[in-house]
Amino acid sequence: MNGQGKLLTHFLKNADKLVIPVYQRNYDWKEEHCKKLYSDLVKTIRDNKRWHFFGGIVSVSDPMGSSSDYLVIDGQQRITTVSLLLLAIANLIKAGLVTPNDPNLYDVITKKYLVDEINPKQRKMKLKPIKGDQDAYDRLWGDPSEYNFSSRITQNYLFFYNQIQREDISVDQLFTAVEKLQIIDITLTPPDDDPQLVFESLNSTGLDLNEGDKIRNFVLMRRSMEEQEQFYDDYWNPIEKNAGYDKQTNSYDVSPFIRDYLGIKERRLTAMKEIYQEFKDYVEKRGQIEDVLKELRDYAKRYNKIRVGNPNFPLKLRASLYRLNRFESSVCRPFLMEVFRLQEEEVLTLEDVGEVCRIVESYLLRRLICDLPS
Repeated sequence: MNGQGKLLTHFLKNADKLVIPVYQRNYDWKEEHCKKLYSDLVKTIRDNKRWHFFGGIVSVSDPMGSSSDYLVIDGQQRITTVSLLLLAIANLIKAGLVTPNDPNLYDVITKKYLVDEINPKQRKMKLKPIKGDQDAYDRLWGDPSEYNFSSRITQNYLFFYNQIQREDISVDQLFTAVEKLQIIDITLTPPDDDPQLVFESLNSTGLDLNEGDKIRNFVLMRRSMEEQEQFYDDYWNPIEKNAGYDKQTNSYDVSPFIRDYLGIKERRLTAMKEIYQEFKDYVEKRGQIEDVLKELRDYAKRYNKIRVGNPNFPLKLRASLYRLNRFESSVCRPFLMEVFRLQEEEVLTLEDVGEVCRIVESYLLRRLICDLPS
C-alpha cells in the first residue's frame, strides 16, 4: 500500500479511466454536501488559502485495463462530485453563460480532467460510474431535455450549474479553488493489499456504509471484472431495484429486505447492525453464493409486490397492501413473502392472498388498539 499527498487535479489528470466498480454503492451525495464543497471552495479563494484538504482516495489499477485505468475503492463520492462541478463549468462556458478570463479554460477542464483523449475506447469520459449512475452522467454531455432528473447525479450537477452563475467568485477563481483541493492518494498493490478488507474497514468522510453496501461488496468484490458484471446484472441489480429503492429519498438500501430474508431462513430476527455478518455466516452454511443470490432475487420480487403492489392484482388485495404499508409495520413482511411464494407455487390464489392480508390487517389494528408489541 502506497499513500502520498497530492492535488486532486493531478490525480484526475494522470488517470486515463476512473472506474467505479459495480460493488460500490450508487452515488448518493445530497445537495447539502455539494453546498458544503462549494462553500469551502469559495472560502479557499476569499481566505487566500494555499490548499484545502479533501480526504483520501483509495484505488487499484484495473487488471482489465491500462496501467492508468483505476478502480476506485474509496472516494467515488468526492471524485464524482468534483467531476460534476468541472462539467458544469465547462458546459456553462460552452453555452456562453459564463465568460472566463482564460480563453483556454474549457479545453483545460475537458481535455485534462474529464475526457480521455488518448485511449477513449468505447467511452470518451474518464469517469465511469456504476451502471445506474453512468447513464445519468453520460446524458449531461448532451441535450438537457434528455437529462435524467430523478438521478442524484443530475440534481447535483444542476445545483452547481445554477450556483456558478451567481458568481460568488469568478469562474476562473472557482477553477483555481478546485486546483487547490488536496487528497491522500492511496494505491493498493494486490495481492499484498486485499481491496475487500480495505473497503470493509473504511469510514469515509461522506456517508457511512450500510449493511447492504457491505453485503454487495462481499458478493461482488473478489470476483473477476467479468464475473462482477454478470453477478451485478443477473442478481444484484434486480435485487436492489425490487427491494432496495426508495423513491422518496432516491436512494438504495437492501438491508431491511435482507434482514427479512434471513428471518425467513433462520427463523429469527437479526439486529440491523449485524445483518452483514449474519449474511456471511448464512452463505458459508449454504456453500454456493449463486444459489443464495437466485433465491434472494426471487424473494426481492415478492418484497416488491408487498411494498408496491401490482396493477393486475384484485382490487381488494391492492387496497389491503396499500393499508398494510400505511401501517408501516415491517414485522409481517417475512410472513407475507412466504404467502406470495405459495401463491406463485399455485398453493394459494390471489384471492386467498387478499384474505390473508385482510386478516393480518385486522391483527395489526387490534394489536395497536390493545397497545401490544408486534
